[in-house]
Amino acid sequence: MSNGNTVTLVGNVTRDPELRFTPSGQATASFGLAVNRRWQNRQTQEWEEATSFFDVVCWREMAENVSESVTRGARIIVTGRLEQRSWETPDGDKRSRVEVIADELGPSLRWATAQVVKNERRGPGGDGPGGGSPPPRAPRAAADAGYSGEDEEPF
Repeated sequence: MSNGNTVTLVGNVTRDPELRFTPSGQATASFGLAVNRRWQNRQTQEWEEATSFFDVVCWREMAENVSESVTRGARIIVTGRLEQRSWETPDGDKRSRVEVIADELGPSLRWATAQVVKNERRGPGGDGPGGGSPPPRAPRAAADAGYSGEDEEPF
């Protein structure tokens, strides 16, 4: 993600994720995110606030996990990239939208707790274990702490 197009947002989910599948079977989920900014006006000493709204898109396993885990009102952290999508309406009007394509997503633990449940790895098409890429190599510190690397995760 060193292409200069990385964004991290912390905000509240404005609508439950909508899970869909492409014709080839790829899962995709999209939802809204409201990000608030608050500052004190130096002239009036009053607090002011502005809210920005973003559309977030998740793909593959993350899309399925998000649709099962995230609900409207949840405070989350999203890291991803900005991508502009353009289309033409049936009336011939040109439209475009900037979306956040999520690379990582998780709950904000500033004012809440969360319970993390690790999913079993899915094979191609989500049909159980196997397939996909090999498991990531253990960090050196985890390996030194007795992590065998083959059958278990470092946490």
